[in-house]
Amino acid sequence: MLLKMVRNDFKRQKSISVTLMIFIMLAALLVASGSGMIMKLIDSIDQLFIEADAPHFVQMHAGSIDQSEIDQFAQSIDYVEGQQTVTMLNVDGANVQIGENEEREINSVMDTSFVTQNEAFDYLLGLENERIHVNPGEIGVPIYYKQRDDLNIGESVTMSDGTTEMDFTITHFVRDALMNPSVVHSKRFLVHEEDYNIVSQFAEVEYLIEFQLSDLSYLPDFSQSYQAAQLPNSGPTIDYQSFQLLNGLTDGIVAVVVILVSLLLIVIASLCLRLTIQATIEEDYHEIGVMKAIGLRHSYMLKLFLTKYIVMTVIACLVGYGLSFLLSPLFTENIQVYAGTSNMGLLESLIPIVSVGVIGLLVILFCRFTLRRLNRISAVQALRASSEGDGFKRGKKLLSLSKSGYTPVNLFLGFRDLVIRFKVYLLLFIIFIISSFIIIVPVNFYNTIHSHQFISYMGIGQSDIRIDLQRSDDTMERLNDVVTYLENDEEVDKYAVYMTSQFQVLNEEEGTFDNLTIETGDLSQFPLDYLDGREPSTEDELALSYLNSQDLEKEVGDSLIVRTENGVEYGLNVSGIYQDITNGGRTAKGRLSANEDRVLWYVISVDLEEHVVIQDKVSEYTQSFHPTKVTHLQDYLQQTLGDTMEQLRMLTIVAIFIGLFISILITTLFIKMLLAKDVRQNAIMRSIGFSIKDIRQQYISRIVTVMVIGITVGTLISNKIGQSLVSSIWSFMGASKIEFVIDPIQAYIIFPIMLLSCVIVTTVIATSSTDQKHSVFRD
Repeated sequence: MLLKMVRNDFKRQKSISVTLMIFIMLAALLVASGSGMIMKLIDSIDQLFIEADAPHFVQMHAGSIDQSEIDQFAQSIDYVEGQQTVTMLNVDGANVQIGENEEREINSVMDTSFVTQNEAFDYLLGLENERIHVNPGEIGVPIYYKQRDDLNIGESVTMSDGTTEMDFTITHFVRDALMNPSVVHSKRFLVHEEDYNIVSQFAEVEYLIEFQLSDLSYLPDFSQSYQAAQLPNSGPTIDYQSFQLLNGLTDGIVAVVVILVSLLLIVIASLCLRLTIQATIEEDYHEIGVMKAIGLRHSYMLKLFLTKYIVMTVIACLVGYGLSFLLSPLFTENIQVYAGTSNMGLLESLIPIVSVGVIGLLVILFCRFTLRRLNRISAVQALRASSEGDGFKRGKKLLSLSKSGYTPVNLFLGFRDLVIRFKVYLLLFIIFIISSFIIIVPVNFYNTIHSHQFISYMGIGQSDIRIDLQRSDDTMERLNDVVTYLENDEEVDKYAVYMTSQFQVLNEEEGTFDNLTIETGDLSQFPLDYLDGREPSTEDELALSYLNSQDLEKEVGDSLIVRTENGVEYGLNVSGIYQDITNGGRTAKGRLSANEDRVLWYVISVDLEEHVVIQDKVSEYTQSFHPTKVTHLQDYLQQTLGDTMEQLRMLTIVAIFIGLFISILITTLFIKMLLAKDVRQNAIMRSIGFSIKDIRQQYISRIVTVMVIGITVGTLISNKIGQSLVSSIWSFMGASKIEFVIDPIQAYIIFPIMLLSCVIVTTVIATSSTDQKHSVFRD
């Protein structure tokens, strides 16, 4: 009997029931996809690291090494299970041409390094996560370039230094547990030993000093021991957890956002359910009174009403979970490319099911909570209200039509109804705020990450051109040549030279010294935006990146001890804290003298005169400063965050679709329920001379008024709460306070018009219903 009543009730409110099921289904679909994506990401990265046998600790070093000292150190520590030193041959991008690109990698921010397959661990893998080997004349190209240039097996890579030219055939695409992400600017190309020996004749050498430990819990102790041993450390240090974080950050952020959107959909579905249940109770007020009068128990009546929503929720959740198998490949495509597929275990497969189950349980509990109202209705009250023709109190007589003045009648009546039934329209108002939020936040962040201002979140001051010089035997000579050229270039407005050196900073909690990379130079020429404080103005001041300030537990005004390679110590005061998502987010800037023996690289920032075309100048400098890297700063941003930008673009498109879809469905649902409630009122208005067009205009005026206010409030909330939400996610990368760059045309014209157009069209269609029960045409 219950199922029969549920079926009849569903037929009576078919459009409303279907709409509610769609929202529950979408929420289940997204939460299943998001949680599945997270589990897939974790499992794929774990599998990649297992197959690659990834190192636990890596010290990058540019300069000479004494392998016997490293071997002796490794043998002296019981929990060190393996050690190897990988030699990378860094070839200038100007000498490398990949695929069908006419231009060489001359202005690429990526360092092209040629290596052979490792023997002990840290293996380079193929697209099936298999350990790969190449023959002479063959090459394995990093997956980054396959995605960037849409490369295929069989294409070529050409390398030439002016005297020697080598052609390689691409036979594999390389997954590199250490250097997969685009935020890591080093990329390893796999070649045969014979080709490697030839390349070594004209390449710069850089070392990866790698260790594997018996247990990751020893990692902090090992890191301190390595620094204390004074072993080669002229370069950044990265550990196992950092590699995992870098590999999973971009897709992890997307997964978190997908789950957040699903939670917003649950809020929307719950609000719609509340309004639907209230409308259902009102429509069935007489039947409720009869059931109360004949003595039916409250528990049975609750079961009667709740069964319908349980059935709807279960069906919607099952459908949503089933559809997640179709949607998941869209979200996990990037994971499969960079990390590969994996056989998920029972726990990983259960997580999406459990997530969908939680969504369904929350919906049912909310329905149960809302239906408590049944217990407060008495039989006498329900029967009396039924005889009077209304189960709820109507609004008081407000805003008399006679006092409307010159306001059009339909507009006035629409606004009057909006005021009288404010609580009813409050739901629609909240929905429009959420829809605006879902659309505007991704759009604003997409515009932000594509703007030139986003470079400030990479710990880099605004400039037109960035010139990079890696450390080599002739670095100082090349640096002097560049500076001389810039001094004599009348089209240069200003420039500044910055040196990044390796220092050590005292970890007060542990009592040991840890590595700290500090960029030194005149920071006032190209200033940063600081979260707190200001730039260093004297040699005894230091600015820390956000993550470094967290690690060292330092705030503006605190002091710290910095030590050079020669043991000279400086007592420095923290003058400011800035944001930086590069180099693991852990950098520092100061004006103290560079640690000359430990200089890692030089950067020259250049601003040009206003009339100069930047790209033309980049081309000029590229030829004049060869083999120095010269990059337009916007290109530097694009190359570093290319994967993140692409994922964000996809997410923005999906968010716009979801926001518009929500607005259309909710408006349809809301109009249907209003028409059901207003049958008598509309019939009376028709009988006294109001036309169908008049009544439709009243509905449109109410909905549009609510929408305009909702979009306005939603935009303000998006710019405040949205910024905080994005900042909290990106704080893991080192940017804890992102400020949106808002395109006013998009934010205040295009998307509001899109939403308004969809809602107006939906309102016109919904009020044109031919269903006599809900039609405004009924006399």
